[in-house]
Amino acid sequence: MTTPPNDAEARRAVQPVICYPVETLPAPDLSLYRAARATAVKVDEVVVQPRDAASFTAKAGQFFRISSIEGPQVGDLNLFNANDLTERFYSGKTRALHRTHITTGDRMWSCHPYLRPMATIIEDTLGWYGMDEFGGSVHDVIGTRCDPYTNNLLSGGQYHYCCHSNLTRALADHADLSLDEAERAVHDVLNVFMCTGFTRDTGQYFMKASPVRPGDYLEMFAEIDVLGVLSACPGGDCSTVHSSDQAACYPLLVEVFAPAEGALGDWASPPVNGYDRSHGR
Repeated sequence: MTTPPNDAEARRAVQPVICYPVETLPAPDLSLYRAARATAVKVDEVVVQPRDAASFTAKAGQFFRISSIEGPQVGDLNLFNANDLTERFYSGKTRALHRTHITTGDRMWSCHPYLRPMATIIEDTLGWYGMDEFGGSVHDVIGTRCDPYTNNLLSGGQYHYCCHSNLTRALADHADLSLDEAERAVHDVLNVFMCTGFTRDTGQYFMKASPVRPGDYLEMFAEIDVLGVLSACPGGDCSTVHSSDQAACYPLLVEVFAPAEGALGDWASPPVNGYDRSHGR
């Protein structure tokens, strides 16, 4: 460790500044969304099996709900524009605009050059959890996804049911892509129901037993036509291990709901970002 300068404490005492003040960020109309949701009927459902992934679609203006149904289980969610797979979820910008763990009223934002809301959280039954004494919270956008490359790096093993591989298989099957093409589209996830944070002494990413129980859910409003790919993580509730078959794992349920015609009034999908893309040239 280097020797601290004489003014070390003064440097540490400098007050932080929020990187992205969000006062001008367009706010979702949760009252409108919830009123429309009250008219909605189920139009589809998908059960995601343990240590596997499945795809689903929701049209702009529909709702999708991810539920725990048999036991505590976390899920890794990729989200795409259903009509253009190059527009996909941007976890880093979502984190920067909202917080490390997202909840009701927060949005899943798409990547550059699109940078627009893809989905808005309208209900979160784990919203009560907040942040615990360890700095842990749920629905994180700080982790990436368990993957076979990191597992091989750390253990030398060949495990094929990490979330990265699960998402790759499911996307390949849905979009009729090769595994290589699908893998290149798989991206950092929303860790649904996962309880995570950073240790305060070493700054390391940690996980702990998810507080999710059967009946809990996270529900979103689709701002654009979306393709979702959800993996039921091999870590189960992520209380001990992942990237193996050791943990108890359970299925997850995805349901899609369509509101009554006219329930959203003159609502329209948000346009792609208005930046002119000239980049100073």
